[in-house]
Amino acid sequence: MSDAPSPPARNGHSGWFDSLSVRLFLVTIFAILLVEFLVFLPSAANYRDSWLTERVQAARIAALSLEAAPSRMVSEELSNELLERAEVLAVAELSDDMREQILPPSMPLDGPMKEVDLMEEGFFGSIGQTVATWNAPEGRMLIIHAMGSAPGRVLEIIVPEAPLKAGLADFGWRIMGISLLISLSAGAIIYLLLFFLVVRPMQRVTDSVIQFQKDPGAWTKRLSPTPRKDEIGRAQNALADMESAVSNSFRQRERLAQLGEAVAKINHDLRNTLATAQLTSDALSASDDPRVQRAVPRLERALERAINLASETLKYGRSRTQPAKLQPVKPHQVIAEAAMEALAPWPEVEFRNAVPESLVHAADPDHLHRIATNLIRNAAEAMQGEGTITVNQSNGAIDFEDTGPGLAPKARNNLFKPFAASSRRDGSGLGLALSRDLARSMGGDLTLVETGASGTHFRLALPDDA
Repeated sequence: MSDAPSPPARNGHSGWFDSLSVRLFLVTIFAILLVEFLVFLPSAANYRDSWLTERVQAARIAALSLEAAPSRMVSEELSNELLERAEVLAVAELSDDMREQILPPSMPLDGPMKEVDLMEEGFFGSIGQTVATWNAPEGRMLIIHAMGSAPGRVLEIIVPEAPLKAGLADFGWRIMGISLLISLSAGAIIYLLLFFLVVRPMQRVTDSVIQFQKDPGAWTKRLSPTPRKDEIGRAQNALADMESAVSNSFRQRERLAQLGEAVAKINHDLRNTLATAQLTSDALSASDDPRVQRAVPRLERALERAINLASETLKYGRSRTQPAKLQPVKPHQVIAEAAMEALAPWPEVEFRNAVPESLVHAADPDHLHRIATNLIRNAAEAMQGEGTITVNQSNGAIDFEDTGPGLAPKARNNLFKPFAASSRRDGSGLGLALSRDLARSMGGDLTLVETGASGTHFRLALPDDA
C-alpha cells in the first residue's frame, strides 16, 4: 500500500499572493480603477455632447452669416468655406411643411448615416450613444437635430463621425493614464495607512500566536497590550491576557508536577516515620497508666489519618479523590475531635460546638473530620489565636462561623483553587480545595456564605440524615 500524501505544513512559507498586504494593495488598486471606470463613462458622454454642441454652434454662426447676404444666397466658394470652418458637411433647417437647405454639401454624401436628436437624448441615452461611437463603422456620418432659429423649426446638421471617434479615443487614453496615476498614488497612500493600522498589528498578533503555539510557557515574544480602543486593539489586548493566563497555567502545572515529584519522594520516608510512630503507639497501649490509656486511641487515629493524608495528597495531584464510605455519623463528636486537633496550637481560641449531640448524618467520618479540621484551623490562623469559632446545624447543613477579619479580595476571588486562594504568606491554599472535593465526594458541597470585617461563614451541606 502506498503512503498517503502528507498535508502541507501549516506554518510554512507561502506565495507572495497569500500575503495580506499584497492582497490589500491589489484590491485597493482594483477598487479605484473600478470607480474611475464608472466615472469615465459619464465623462466620455459629456465630451461627446460638448463636441456635438460645438458643431451645432458653429453651424448656427455660419447660418447667421447668410443673413447679411442678398436673398440669403452666397457663392459656392463661400459656402464651402463656411462648411469647412464649421467642420460640418451640410446645414439645413426643417419646419412642418418645408426643408430649407442653408449650406448644401460640397459633394454628394454617400455612406452609412445615423441620426442624433440632441433635443430628446437623455443622460443614459448619451452614455449608450458614446459606447456605440467606439464601435461605429468607418465613414459613418451623423445627422444632428437641434433647436432651430425659431420655435417649431429644427436645425439639421450633417457631420462626419470619424473626428468624434478619434477625439473620444484620445480622451479615453488620457483618462486612462490619469486614472492609473491616481489609482497608484491613492492605492499607495491607502495601502500605507492600512498597513500601519491593520496589517502590521495583525502580523504582530499572528507572529505571537505562532510563537505561543510552539512554546506556550515561554516569556519571549509575548504579545504586549496596546492602548488602541478599536476592534484590533481589543483583540490584541484579549489575546495578550489569554497568553498571560495560559502561560501562568502552564507554569503552575509545571510547578505542580515538580511538587508532586517532591511529595512522592517525601511520602516514602514520611510513611516509614509514621509507621514507626504507630508501632510506638502500639507499645504505649500496653501501659497501665490511665492517662496513657485515654490518649492512645486518639494518637492511633491521628497517626492513621496522617498516613492516609500523605497518600491522598498524591492522589489529589492526579485529580483523584478517595471515594467516600458513607455511614451514620454523629457530626458533634467528629467536629469536637477535629477541633481538639486543629486548635492544639491555639488554646486561646474559644470554640463553641452547637451541633446537637443526637444529630446523625450519612457521611464519611474521615472526610468530615478533615473538612472540619481544615476550616477550624484556617479560622484560628486568620484570627491569630484570638476570637471565637462557632459550629451550628441548620436545614441539613453545618455552618462554620468565626469572628476573624474576613477573607482578602485575592483569596475571595480564587477560593477553592489549589495554590491560589491562600491569604497567608506561607499558605498553599490547598486546604479549601481538598475540603470541597471531600464534601462533594460525599454527595454534599462546601460554599462560602459571607465574609467581611465581622467574620467568615462557611456552610457544609451533607447528605440526608441516616
